[in-house]
Amino acid sequence: SLPDQDGKMHTLSDYAGKWVLLYFYPKDDTPGCTTEACAIRDNFPAFGKLGVQVFGVSTDPLKKHKKFVDKYKLPFTLLADEEKKLVNDYGVWAKKKFMGREYMGTLRMSFLIDPKGKIAKVYDKVKPAVHATEVLADLKSLQA
Repeated sequence: SLPDQDGKMHTLSDYAGKWVLLYFYPKDDTPGCTTEACAIRDNFPAFGKLGVQVFGVSTDPLKKHKKFVDKYKLPFTLLADEEKKLVNDYGVWAKKKFMGREYMGTLRMSFLIDPKGKIAKVYDKVKPAVHATEVLADLKSLQA
C-alpha cells in the first residue's frame, strides 16, 4: 500500500479485475519524466476506454507529486514510495550512471498487469515520448 498525491492509500489488490499500468519513473518535474507523464495525460481518454487504471510511482514525497500533478494537470494517480518498498519489490531500484557518476535510483520501467493480477508485459526500455502509445497498442492486442 502506498499513498497518492492526496494522501489516499492504494493497494494493488483493490484493483483486481482491472488492467493496471504501473509505471516507475525517476523524479517529478524532470525533462524525461515530464515528457512521459504528459504523453500519458494526452492519451488518458484512450486508457479510460480500455478500462486501465494508471499509477505513476517514484520515490519523491507527496508534496512533490501534488505539485507535479497540479502543474501538468495529470489526470492519473502518482504513488509516493519514499520508503523504497515498491521500487525494490519490482526490481527497479538499481545502480545508475550519469556523467561518469554512479548512484542508486529508480529505473524508468513499466509493468502492465492484467485483471487477474498477473504481469502481462514488462517495459524495461521505456522511451518517454512514445511509451503511452506503445502501451495502448499492446493493450488493444492483449484485450482482443
